[in-house]
Amino acid sequence: SMHATSYSNPPTEVGCPIPNIPHAISVALPTWQDNVDYEEGRERVVSRMLTGYPRFFINKQVEKLNSICDQKFAKPSETCLLFPSRKTAECCRDYLRRYYEPSKPTSFRLAEITIVTSDRSKQSILGNVTLYVLLFPKEAFSVAKTFWQHTGNGISSRLAEYVLYMLQTKCDEKYTENIYRDSTKRASFCKRYFSRQTSSGWNVACESKGNLSTDTMSTSNSIIAEQNFYVEERYGRNLPTSFIEKAKFELRRRIASSLRVEESKDVVRGVTEEDVFLFPGGMSSIFHAHQFLLKAFSPRKSICFGFAYVDTLKILQKFGPGYHFYGNGISSEIDEIENLLESGEKVLALFCEFPSNPLCKSPDLKRLRILADKYDFPIVIDDTIGNYVNVKVFEWADIIVSSLTKIFSGDSNVMGGGLVLNPQRRYYEKLKKVINNEYEDILWGEDAIFLERNSRTFRERIMKIDKTTEEICELFINSPKVKKVYYPKYITPDIYLQYKTAEGGFGGLFSVTFHSDLASQQFFDSLEVAKGPSLGTNFTLACPYTILAHYAELDWVSSYGIEPGLVRVSIGLEDKNVLLKKFQYSLDAITE
Repeated sequence: SMHATSYSNPPTEVGCPIPNIPHAISVALPTWQDNVDYEEGRERVVSRMLTGYPRFFINKQVEKLNSICDQKFAKPSETCLLFPSRKTAECCRDYLRRYYEPSKPTSFRLAEITIVTSDRSKQSILGNVTLYVLLFPKEAFSVAKTFWQHTGNGISSRLAEYVLYMLQTKCDEKYTENIYRDSTKRASFCKRYFSRQTSSGWNVACESKGNLSTDTMSTSNSIIAEQNFYVEERYGRNLPTSFIEKAKFELRRRIASSLRVEESKDVVRGVTEEDVFLFPGGMSSIFHAHQFLLKAFSPRKSICFGFAYVDTLKILQKFGPGYHFYGNGISSEIDEIENLLESGEKVLALFCEFPSNPLCKSPDLKRLRILADKYDFPIVIDDTIGNYVNVKVFEWADIIVSSLTKIFSGDSNVMGGGLVLNPQRRYYEKLKKVINNEYEDILWGEDAIFLERNSRTFRERIMKIDKTTEEICELFINSPKVKKVYYPKYITPDIYLQYKTAEGGFGGLFSVTFHSDLASQQFFDSLEVAKGPSLGTNFTLACPYTILAHYAELDWVSSYGIEPGLVRVSIGLEDKNVLLKKFQYSLDAITE
């Protein structure tokens, strides 16, 4: 079922999770000033943040597990971050060596911990967990956190919750000695750190549920109960871990089948689940695409065509030789790229979004493909905003990357990313070989189960949202109070339409600008929808995008047409007429 009903009353308290559940990935920042204060780190907002978008805000469960590991492993001068694999932890360590006082020899330590299950209910599905604890000087924490943000390779909140639950259960039930009899150190650790905890069972992981905003508690309590026990109740209590493998296989198969087009007889072969790789988030899939390319080819600068999302730029800048930036994504810049390549400059790859976020510009993929073939470089397309249903861009790419966190999931309660290799492209074998060597599956099993369940309805949801959004954009286009509407139907439509599928539409995301900063603020503050980071949610979600993503560089982004007063809106499954009324109300709130 498509449960948009749960979101009819979005949280209005600053800092509350959206939706009001433990693994929510958005957070309420309901006024323009809240967003500015959040960016400036003002106590009023920061102290009230119960959660935040997981790459930018370290989830409370993760923080709790971090502090336990701090007590266990860190020297007084140190703190730590947790990673799902040795490779991701070592990568963060290399990043710290490079970006935290590189002139100073600093010690970065790595600890590996395994939490062993006592084969019971939920634990039998998810099994033992090994985590990697990276320890570093406390002063380096802010640098380490940028790694967490850019790469999306940190541990998931569900993984942290599960580990807290396992540790808690062990101590509660005096399992400690027999499970850890091979390791007395671990046993005493368990007793020492958990005898202080007052709560037991799941409460250790979800103790903040009760004091969240009360307006949606009635619906969200049932959602919480459903989510916590979904895995156990739905699939019986003694499932083998192969169930997680099934969920991941089903996800990969679903992505592959939505990318397959009716092919002619002479085609070598279509894309299959063997070409699809899963990651713990969209940025993680972009980060890994870049790493795979650096392994497959000689390290060179990439081209970023169009104004890509902030962390995509950071990945190209900080984890390789850098990039050539063509931030307008227009045809005159393709001429410039051609001149650059003609002059003998070799590039690693070209990265672009189709369409771009937040201006919804579509790059001329056919022209770019001609250059890529002529000058021997692969094209990586982020089709998160376009999505598998609305646009067919896969055939023009060597690799597509997507955030599965967005409309593919829709429920705003899980992170995920996908990377797909195009078997029709010349570098396919070479990239496949590198990826098969380098790839590690760090998507937490429980997150995969939620992604699989949420995405079963993604096609129907997208088609409904497409129709609603098109009508809402008409309302904005026809309002004299609106300066400009950025929506693929109006921005580079000649290009977008070449790639739109027969059944697809123009998507659920648009941005809008007004004639003054005051007007933007009046519109935003009076808007009665969920307001916070993220997009592609089953409920309507808005944010002052430029403030939230580029607060420290407003002048620079303005020079690429991204105005400080821009409001980005992602439309959900609510009743169209209800939404039209809400947007009209906010347009009427603009006084000038």
